Amino acid sequence: MLAGVLAAEGYDRQMSSSTAVPNTDRPAPSPPDIKRLYELVADDFAAVNALIPRQLTSDVALVEKIGHHIVESGGKRLRPLLVLLSARSLNFAPSETTPAHVKLAAIIEFLHTATLLHDDVVDRSDLRRGRSTANALWGNASSVLVGDFLYSRAFQLMVELGRVDIIAVLSDATNVIAEGEVQQLDNVGNANLSEADYMAVIRAKTAMLFQAAAHTGAHLASEDEHEIALLRDYGLHVGLAYQLVDDWLDYAGETKIMGKNVGDDLAEGKATLPLIRTMADGTRADAALVRKAIENRSGERLADVIRAVERSGALDYTKAQAERQAQSAIALLPGLPASRYRDALAQLAEFSVSRLA
Repeated sequence: MLAGVLAAEGYDRQMSSSTAVPNTDRPAPSPPDIKRLYELVADDFAAVNALIPRQLTSDVALVEKIGHHIVESGGKRLRPLLVLLSARSLNFAPSETTPAHVKLAAIIEFLHTATLLHDDVVDRSDLRRGRSTANALWGNASSVLVGDFLYSRAFQLMVELGRVDIIAVLSDATNVIAEGEVQQLDNVGNANLSEADYMAVIRAKTAMLFQAAAHTGAHLASEDEHEIALLRDYGLHVGLAYQLVDDWLDYAGETKIMGKNVGDDLAEGKATLPLIRTMADGTRADAALVRKAIENRSGERLADVIRAVERSGALDYTKAQAERQAQSAIALLPGLPASRYRDALAQLAEFSVSRLA
């Protein structure tokens, strides 16, 4: 189903032909101030932050404890922000006591949080956002079940919205995300993973929820199919850029910046783009070193692997692909009405790659 969904929506094309990309040879602008984007929708975001803990109530104390631990663990909540900015960019006018875009932003955050709980169990992670993971504190079984609780709570909120079009987008997205996670798990230890297959996985496991956030935010505010499609594709490109930067950071970042341990992907046997390009472009010895580390699922020679990645030019390649995706997102925005919210969407795309050094 994953390949079918991507092909049906036109996402099986090569990165180089996904959309017209502005010239990226000019000097890079200063990183955007992300705080200003939140300030632009401050009242909306405050309402989202108030709604989330209200929806975490449960008769089971451990559900609330784990739910609050992961939800309040310091994430930027970029996906809920994307919902709010997308809806506002198309002149969404809230009317209810708890407006639809606030509920939708909370839904997206719950879906994201559920995937994090499940991911940490699958990856046996003990650190996320600089804090101990829920599975490290309470065990795998509790983490998985609370992730299920968050999924079900998200779908309860979807029913309250009463929008079949939005439920359709989110149910499809959730299914594709799950398939992407299984596909990634199936690829653990696979040193023959192609760049195209890698892109398919990150489209599904990461970019799909960014896409769904922008897509459903547009559905709330507009019936114009062109506008809705533009924001859907914008969200996809931002999500791809974000994951490419994450994978770049795993070999160029520091634990204190990343909030997880440098080299985690290598120890888990994940062939991400920096490793794929090192095996393609590096020396025979460097390629063999990386291949062995992936197949053995070992981070023991992390320092040697990092040097091999640096020598091969794979970091520069990955960085360029991330920047290309961000520029592809920005190139879509002139098709939306001019507004400060549209400008903020451009800045959000720039922020997605601002962690690149």
